[in-house]
Amino acid sequence: MIRTISTEEITKNICEMCIEANHCLSPDMEKALKKAVDTEASPLGQKILGQLQENLAIAGEEMIPICQDTGMAVVFAEIGQQVHLQGELLEEAINEGVRQGYVQGFLRKSVVDDPILRENTKDNTPAVIHYSLVAGDKVRLTLAPKGFGSENMSRIFMLKPADGIEGVKQAILTAVKDAGPNACPPMVVGVGIGGTFEKCALLAKQALVRPLDERSQIPYVRDLESEMLDKINELGIGPGGLGGTTTALAVNINAYPTHIAGLPVAVNICCHVNRHVVREI
Repeated sequence: MIRTISTEEITKNICEMCIEANHCLSPDMEKALKKAVDTEASPLGQKILGQLQENLAIAGEEMIPICQDTGMAVVFAEIGQQVHLQGELLEEAINEGVRQGYVQGFLRKSVVDDPILRENTKDNTPAVIHYSLVAGDKVRLTLAPKGFGSENMSRIFMLKPADGIEGVKQAILTAVKDAGPNACPPMVVGVGIGGTFEKCALLAKQALVRPLDERSQIPYVRDLESEMLDKINELGIGPGGLGGTTTALAVNINAYPTHIAGLPVAVNICCHVNRHVVREI
């Protein structure tokens, strides 16, 4: 049976999600940070993690943005095939929600309308929107405001098949080492393996919004996530880049089929807040 959803409902939810994501840490990130405080071996690292938690508490209580960089809005819109959207175009509805959220929430507007001319759009639009058709009669929206301190540290590697899993490991470690303190650690590392040049980047971005306590269902990927987290935390970059045993809170990896001649790998790094909100309509 076809279910009708008004695009006004999409706009309303996106608006609220922009404000929520920028003021409140997601439950999985909150849990990971609390665990990091208990396991961090460096006294200075513990102090930095404590300060981060204090900042997060103040942000939630006083409705102050978690970070001054309130990000560029990335939206994953999963549309059920039995959904009929009524109203304006979906893209316009999503961007209107971003516009309302950033204006009403007094969030920093960080988007420029041209990458070279660089005139600010003054409402943080447009969003970067990824659409997918799925089974069912619901719309699932995931909003992730992406700060560019960490985004700028992200990498794509077009490896040769002969590089194999060791090449993948080296690519991940290279990206994290090069990022160092610039990605505002402790970071979350999203990795995409396979597909094409652009597909692996999308896989890595999607990996960032997967709950941190949800591991891959593919055995070798699950093992790789665990191994890479250990190796990254052995780098000694630590909280705030000031040394310690907590450089990353999680490594989430997505894999996809690829061509016989290629092994694309993308590493999308996010800072310690890794903002994301999910709603289903």
